[in-house]
Order: sequence, then structure tokens, then C-alpha cells
Amino acid sequence: MRYFTLKEFDSPDMPGSGELMNAQFIQLLDKARNRAKTPFVISSGYRTREHNKKVGGVSNSSHTKGLAVDIKCVNSSERFSIINALLNIGFHRIGVNKTFIHVDNDTNKNAFVLWLY
Repeated sequence: MRYFTLKEFDSPDMPGSGELMNAQFIQLLDKARNRAKTPFVISSGYRTREHNKKVGGVSNSSHTKGLAVDIKCVNSSERFSIINALLNIGFHRIGVNKTFIHVDNDTNKNAFVLWLY
């Protein structure tokens, strides 16, 4: 990994849980970060089932499988750079919120989707 440490992906209630993130997912995220030329600040990475429930996550959340992150985003140009890089690297499940971008590569869910929160 060039841009991340596994600690950045820890669930707040389980130190060290960033190690449960899917390695291939992290590699792709690292490539997207390089392409975007802007920092990816992880606001949510791996989640324990308890933490996922606490934050209102869906019961089958990809975060609990180590296959998803939320990336902080504060303006439209940063949002464009991040989403463009994610798409160019091959991610095809992206959710957009005013303050973050969700990305996952959960193959058990519909592919080629872009949604709003």
C-alpha cells in the first residue's frame, strides 16, 4: 500500500480490524487514490456488526465484509476527481452523499450502480 495504513480502516469499536479488509479491494483503492491526485480520507472502513447497526448501516453492509469504504469529500471538484478515479480503476458500485463517497466491490450485489444518499 502506498497511500493507506490498515489502521485507517479500523472499526471504532475494534482496534486492528482494518486487517479484515479485503486485500484486493485495498489495492484497487490505492490505485484510485494515485490516479485522483487528491487524498482519500477514510471516514468509514471495516465495521463490526455492532458498529454497523449503531451507525444505521444496512444489515448486509459491504463494510462488514471488508469490501467497502466511505471517503470524505467536501467539494464538487474533489468529488469529481474521486469518482472519476474510482470508475477508471474499475469500481462500479458508488454511492454519493454531500460529505462522503461510498465505494465497494461486493460481487454479491448489483453491479454498475451509482446512487445518492
